[in-house]
Amino acid sequence: MNQTSSIQHNHLPLPPAVFVTLTCAFRYGREDLDVLGLSFRKDLYISTFQAFPPVPEERKSNSRLQERLLKKLGQHAHPFYFTIPQNLPCSVTLQPGPEDTGKVRHTHTHASLSCPLIGRGLCRRNSVRLVIRKVQYAPEKPGPQPMVETTRSFLMSDRSLHLEASLDKELYYHGEPISVNVHVTNNSTKTVKRVKISVRQYADICLFSTAQYKCPVAQLEADDQVSSSSTFCKVYTLTPTLDKNREKRGLALDGKLKHEDTNLASSTIVKDVTNKEVLGILVSYRVKVKLVVSRGGDVSVELPFILMHPKPVEPPASRPQSGQSTPRAAAMSPSSHFHGNHSITCVCVCVLQLCQRWTRPSTPT
Repeated sequence: MNQTSSIQHNHLPLPPAVFVTLTCAFRYGREDLDVLGLSFRKDLYISTFQAFPPVPEERKSNSRLQERLLKKLGQHAHPFYFTIPQNLPCSVTLQPGPEDTGKVRHTHTHASLSCPLIGRGLCRRNSVRLVIRKVQYAPEKPGPQPMVETTRSFLMSDRSLHLEASLDKELYYHGEPISVNVHVTNNSTKTVKRVKISVRQYADICLFSTAQYKCPVAQLEADDQVSSSSTFCKVYTLTPTLDKNREKRGLALDGKLKHEDTNLASSTIVKDVTNKEVLGILVSYRVKVKLVVSRGGDVSVELPFILMHPKPVEPPASRPQSGQSTPRAAAMSPSSHFHGNHSITCVCVCVLQLCQRWTRPSTPT
């Protein structure tokens, strides 16, 4: 039941100020293990600013969505905006094992809106929280086609085995099959007994010390043989998906919102690596091609590639005011997701209503 519907706003004082705190944190332990003031969490970024009353020199022209919300919500709605820095890590979660409870490690970003009430101070009852999912989308210009080759010489033999592997492109979208071209020139006296191909995910944990999780997300084994003094060429296809890897501990996943399924974590593209501790979890992918050689060991190569989501179609631009472009707007909701370095605009009417609820004057009995 909405208690604010029966409140007479004319008799309610406005809160002294409404503050927004933007926090990006890396949790490396379960919340139920936080005891004696020891928290298994590290704050990577914290920024606080005043949303209401607005600072005069920081006023911005309202976006089209803000104008509609202000018209709908009335005079007690107050718009504000904040900016998510581009170098913040993306929302990534490491999948727990079947016997684990809760999330083991994850990076997340959230904005907390709070107003200190007179005589009450700050508490959970006069604050709201907006969970933000930060994602990266695929670059518009992909890189060169991955290709690698190696030559292996064997003991007591003057001839060698040459392996060349390549991908048809560098950038793949989630759910898209990956074509691996394998070319073998066997001039040695050995015989290649089988070919193993796997797609591996590498998750580097950048905290106090760098740790790495390595998980195969797609595997293929073929009984293709390459005899001595012969050549072999074939294209193999693999599709890395989460459906077949839901019980692998330490698998990196994209941070998900409530009641939504997720997918394998997208590749992390980092431009500045001066301070690795603020990067959170770095995700990368490689295709490994291995030749099993009879009485000669294995010959293998690795091909790095990028796995990401395609950039969505941009919505129509907001109506400009005063000859300036306006930031993209986002309605206040329990959770939202954004990418890149965008200005996020919200309407904090919910905070003012919450403040009004707890400053309701007592009714004489």
